[in-house]
Parts: sequence; C-alpha cells; structure tokens
Amino acid sequence: DGRSSFIGHQLGGVLEVPNSKDQRVKSARAIQITYYLQTYHSAAQDLIGEKWENEFCNLMHKLQLRYEDLQLYALASFSLWRDFHKTSFLARGKILVSLMLILLTAILSSSMKDCLRSKPFLGLLGVLTVCISSVTAAGIFFITDGKYNSTLLGIPFFAMGHGTKGVFELLSGWRRTRESLPFKDRVADAYSDVMVSYTMTSSLYFIAFGMGASPFTNIEDIFSFFGSCLVFAGQLEQNRYHSIFCCKIPSAEYLERKPVWFQTMMSDGHQHTSHQETDPYQNHFIQHFLREHYNEWITNIYVKPFVVILYLIYASFSFMGCLQISDGANIINLLSSDSPSVSYAVIQQKYFSNYSPVIGFYIYEPLEYWNGTVQEDLKKLSEGFNTLSWLQQYYQYLRAGNVSATNKSDFLSILQNSFLRKPEFQHFKNDIIFSKAGDESNIIASRMYLVARTSEKTQRDVIELLERLRPLSLKQSIKFIVFNPTFVFMDQYSLSVTMPVLISGFGILLVLLLTFFLVIHPLGNFWLILTVTSIELGVLGLMTLWNVDMDCVSILCLIYTLNFSIDHCAPLLYTFVLATEHTRTQCIKNALQEHGTAILQNVTSFLIGLVPLLFVPSNLTFTLFKCLLLTGSCTLLHCFVILPVFLTFFPPSKKHHKKKKRAKRKEREEIECIEIQENPDHVTAV
Repeated sequence: DGRSSFIGHQLGGVLEVPNSKDQRVKSARAIQITYYLQTYHSAAQDLIGEKWENEFCNLMHKLQLRYEDLQLYALASFSLWRDFHKTSFLARGKILVSLMLILLTAILSSSMKDCLRSKPFLGLLGVLTVCISSVTAAGIFFITDGKYNSTLLGIPFFAMGHGTKGVFELLSGWRRTRESLPFKDRVADAYSDVMVSYTMTSSLYFIAFGMGASPFTNIEDIFSFFGSCLVFAGQLEQNRYHSIFCCKIPSAEYLERKPVWFQTMMSDGHQHTSHQETDPYQNHFIQHFLREHYNEWITNIYVKPFVVILYLIYASFSFMGCLQISDGANIINLLSSDSPSVSYAVIQQKYFSNYSPVIGFYIYEPLEYWNGTVQEDLKKLSEGFNTLSWLQQYYQYLRAGNVSATNKSDFLSILQNSFLRKPEFQHFKNDIIFSKAGDESNIIASRMYLVARTSEKTQRDVIELLERLRPLSLKQSIKFIVFNPTFVFMDQYSLSVTMPVLISGFGILLVLLLTFFLVIHPLGNFWLILTVTSIELGVLGLMTLWNVDMDCVSILCLIYTLNFSIDHCAPLLYTFVLATEHTRTQCIKNALQEHGTAILQNVTSFLIGLVPLLFVPSNLTFTLFKCLLLTGSCTLLHCFVILPVFLTFFPPSKKHHKKKKRAKRKEREEIECIEIQENPDHVTAV
C-alpha cells in the first residue's frame, strides 16, 4: 500500500540480494505474523477473544495437515498459561508412582530377618506420616488463598526428603536403646537422642520455605503421629508379638517341630543367643554392612589417597561449572516438552533471535510533539533501536510534502485531516489518543514500538535493555513506560545468578546462629559450614555442566540443597566432634555406625522416588530431576566418602580425651591401692 515499514524482526533466515544498497530481500526461510485482538476489559470480550484464539489454533493445525510443505506454528495469549500448567496434569500419575517406590524402599530398608525386631510397618507409616503432613500443609496453603502452579511440583519431594529423614533417624534412635528398658523409656531415649537436631533442621526449612515445604507440619506429625506408631511398635516388641502378623512368637521347642518355611517366618533370630548380647539390632543388613565391611574399607590407609584425588576432581568440575553459570530466562524450561508453545519458541529462537521482542513504548502525558526539543528528546530515547512509530512516519510524510508544522494547530490539523486518512497510515489511529475540549484537540497519550538488534544471548540482551530503559523513565522529563509480555519472565530471572548465593549465605549464617545458641562444639560448626558450602557449590557447578540454567526451579532446588545437606551432615559431624574415643578413625566409625543407616535409607528412598520424573514429558520435571539427583548424590558422597576420610587427619584432635581417660584410670588405681593397704576385706567386698 505504499507505506515504508521496518520488518527485520518479522523475517527469519534472510538472504539479501547481492550488492544491493538498500538491503533488498532475496528470500526468507520464515515469516512471523502477529494479530492483535481488541479488548475492552470485559468478561464477555475476553471470552470472545479466547474463543477466537482457539479457533485460530485449530485452523492452523488443519492447515498444517493440508499443506505438508509448510511448517505452521501458532502461539496465542493463553498458550503459555495452558502449556505451563500442563506439567501438573502430566506429572500426577508419576508422582503416585514415586510415592509407591518410596513406600516400598522404606518398608524393605526397615525390615530384618528377625520377625520381632523388624519394623516394616514403621517404614510404611513413616512415609504416610509425611504424606499426611504434606496434605495438611497444602490445605493451609489453599485456605490462605495460595495459588498452585507447576513450579511448586518439587515441594512434595522436598517435604518427603526432610520428613523421612526424621522418621529413619527416630527409628535408628530406637535401635540404639537397650532392650532391657521398658518401651516407654526406650521411646523417651529415642526422642531425646533425635528430636533436638531434627527440630533445628526443621527450623531452617521453616525459614527458607515457609509453610510450603511443610516443615512445621512435619515436626508435628513426627512428634505425634509417628511417635504414637513407635510406642505401639515398642509395646508389641516388649510383649514378643510378631512385627507383621501381630501374633505371639512361638517358643523354640514349638518351632523345632514345624517346617523350615514356618521357622523362617516366625523365628526372632535371637532365641538361642545368650542374654548378654548387647545389641541384637546390629544384625540389620545396613548396619551390618557398615560395621563389618564399609567402615574398615573407607578408613583404610590405601583408600584415602584415592578419596583425596576424587575430591579434587569433584572440586575442579564444580569450580569449572560455577564459572559457566548462565541465567535461565528461557520460558521453554518451564513448559511440557511436546506442547505447541515449545515448538513455536524453538523456531522463533532459531530464525528470529537477531532482534529483541517488540517493546511497547507508551507516553502517558500530553507532549508538544511539534516542538524541536521534544523531538530531540524522543530521538535520544529511541537511539540504538529500530522504531515502528507513527511519529517517525509523520515526520517523513511532512518532509516528503515539504510541509512545515512547527506549531500546534498545523501539526494536529495535518495529522488528523491528512496523514491518518491515508490508507497506508490508517493503522496508526490506534497509536494516538486524542481529547477534545471545545474546538481544540490535544494528544493526551501515544505509543510507539522499539526493536533492538541482539546477539546470540538474546535474553541477556533484553534484560540489559530493561535495565537501561527503566531508569530513563524516571530521570527523563518525558513520562513513559516500556512493556512486553516477556518482561514478566525477564524480571523474574534478572537476579537469578546472585539470589541463590545470597540466600545460601543467609542460610549458612543462620546455621551458625542456631548452633551457637545450642552451645555445640565450634569445630563442628566450622566443619558443617565447609561441608554445606562444598555440597552447594558442587550442585551449582555440576548442574551448570549438565546444561541446567538458572531458572525458578533450579533456584528452588539450590535453596533446598542447603537444607538437605544440613539435614544429613549435621548429626554425623556433631557425633564425631563430641565423641570421646581414642582415635579419630574410631570416632568416625562410631558416627557412621550411629547415623549411617538413617542417612543411607533416606537418600536411597529419595533418589529412587525421583526416577518417575524422567518419564514426564516436561522440561520442568527434567530440570527438577537433575537438580535433586545432584543434591542427593553430592550429599551421599560427602557423608560416606569425603567426610570419613578427611576427618581422620584434620582437627579436632582426640588426644585430650585420651589424656583424660588415662588420668581417671590412674586415679582409680591409686584409690584401689590405698584401699588394699587399709582394708583388704572392703576391697574384696567391692
């Protein structure tokens, strides 16, 4: 229609005519067409617009089937919302499978050959306890007007990872109690042994995640519901009832007359042992493996050099990944993999990434557009951009007609009566809002569009554009705002690299404060901070090498990594630091024997529960799987490989404990010698 317009951002894969001075296009691989729907902020108009968009998308699908030589991709205003929430529906069945796998792992890891001391039902009830707490937290969340979206998909896994840790620790605490005590005393000892550390780590979850990760409800459930289950199981064990069938365990004489399969099912495994056996729970397969095999192997002097080399490799890759962190301002990472929005975004990035999205530039005050100074100010603001502007076209129209419009009346008269009535310029009518007071007209608001040339890192360039334009809107005399729908996501990710570091640092500081008030050994605090920092940086670096960008899901997982690592490393470290054995090696062996079973049970069930996420066709769940897999693996590596070796040749020293024991032994010998000299009969009585 004769008008001149910039279309660089609407053509992709462009080949220009050779040696053309005005950049004539020879061919283009792709074309981008945008339709703008009119809305009047009414519910009826929104419904009409949504129906039109649905019909449009259906038409594009039919045309694609009819014309196979064309590739058509449609994106409507509701497409992102629909495809974003699609992940929630796709993941429902897989989350139920995850729950079943965690239940099965908890049941198997809590079982023993000993039918009296086996606790499969406690493993089952422990997982159900966490499920109850998660449902309670979800109810509180929705009652308080919370809104669910797909990015919260990781919260059930966060709650499960923390809750089952408390369950398995409480079960391990029960195994460490003496069988000769009444079951009430055993439960009390288990609570006093476990609940201080569990309450401390739960407070970290509460501060980091609020009610969303259900730390508060986890505490309530572990204290009340699972504690009641433990009391019931203790009563059954004290009265010698079968752990599965809840019937009396037969005597040894009765079992000898029965078949082998019956003896296997009904034997407690310790009927023929002496009553002097200190800990029959040591026959639990995980504890037996750690005590008899793993502890001796990991503390072997020939294994330690390889562990040091392994840690240096781990640290090198982590550091390498941390230097390559990239932001995740890509909406594709949050959508289901097979959705139309992803197909559209992939093609859009392939062919149209040379230019930024079209940025709306809205002037919301009356301006003297005919004034040369105002024209210069607008020119400076749009400097560096390709502009799609009625004002620019109007100035060219005036110059082409050799017309002067330096005053208000001429400027508005030619604009309304001549320029906007030309067919090639009529589309600019929607870009100008006129007001009329009597016979006088005014422009009270107007808009133009800006398109910026970008590099390969389109999203980072757009963020820089935002950071450049927004301060100008506050400093300049012209009142304007800039907007594009993608800015919603850009704002979310503009601080995506620095925020995890700040939140993690705050979490480590919080650990210091909590442990300081609990008067725990300062070296334990030091080791805990070093370990948590190592795990956090490891997860951050390795997930970068695994092509995981810094988006809202990965940031959430990084915050969770901090809590998860403290959950598992703190009990192990403080048990080692406060131990009074003669050597560091013996101290770390005892710490692993005391807490290793619970750590291994929890991390194993946590990692197995992640497997179904691989089968959800969504980039969001795949990101969640990668981050949580690295979280569990790095924590397991530190708890069972790195810390058991490094703690054997780094402080704290155990020499002062050895000196104290020798002094006590010497003092006792002197007292006995004195008693022998003065009253031999008394010594005989002793």
